Amino acid sequence: MKPLVALLPLLPAFLLAGCNSADPGTASPAEAQQLNDAAAMLDANSVDINAVTPNSTDQEQPQ
Repeated sequence: MKPLVALLPLLPAFLLAGCNSADPGTASPAEAQQLNDAAAMLDANSVDINAVTPNSTDQEQPQ
């Protein structure tokens, strides 16, 4: 139990270390670039919905 009591004065420092001055909702420039790269990759691999669905109006529509 003694080691825990020895660390007790450091508790406020540990709690403040978790606080960051940066806004947590913003991405760093490197993260923003990675997000842009991922979005471009998803766009390149996406399929146009008109390419996979029939465009004919002659078919009977389900009721």
